[in-house]
Amino acid sequence: MNREQHVKLADDAVTHAERLAGWAENSARESKPDAEPLAAAGALWDSIARTHLLIATATPAADDTTPEA
Repeated sequence: MNREQHVKLADDAVTHAERLAGWAENSARESKPDAEPLAAAGALWDSIARTHLLIATATPAADDTTPEA
């Protein structure tokens, strides 16, 4: 898996985390019992996003140059 793919996966995970955080916030405002599990799931997706970004940072960039013949 290359750097670009890890960045894409991180972006997708952030989207999940944001969505779950919003749902958790709405549930908490309405005192619904599902607020805590939603927040925990959002935190998990945040951790996944951070992990993919760390891997992307450690992955060498693709060499876009073409070798001379």
